[in-house]
Amino acid sequence: DVQLVESGGGLVQPGGSLRLSCVVSGFTFGRLCMTWFRQAPVKEREGVAAIYTALGDTYYTDPVKGRFTISQDNAKNTVYLQMNSLKPEDTAMYYCAADSRVWWRQWYTTSKYEYWGQGTQVTVSS
Repeated sequence: DVQLVESGGGLVQPGGSLRLSCVVSGFTFGRLCMTWFRQAPVKEREGVAAIYTALGDTYYTDPVKGRFTISQDNAKNTVYLQMNSLKPEDTAMYYCAADSRVWWRQWYTTSKYEYWGQGTQVTVSS
C-alpha cells in the first residue's frame, strides 16, 4: 500500500522557521512528483512546492519563492519542506501528495495526484 506520512508542523512566531517531512512508502521513490500543498480555512487547496525525484527539478508558487525550499533524501524516501521567514498568511494545513504521472506544467493541480498524506498543521502567530 502507498502511504505518505507528514510531520513537522507546529506553532511558530512570524519570521521563524519550520521543516516539514513527508515519508513515502509503497512507491518507487525515484520516479515521483512529490508536492506540498496547503489549505487555509475557507480557501482552496494550493500547490506550494514540488520536486521531481528522478532529476531533482523543483517548482514553487510565487508567494514562497526565496523563503521555502523543497528537497529530497532518497535513502530515507523522504521529501522535506524547509520554511523560513514564515508569515501569518502561511498558516494552513500542509499536505504531501505524490504521483508518478504529473506533467511539470500541472504540478500545482490537486486533481493530478492520487496519493495524499493526512496533513500537518502550521500556525504562524505571535
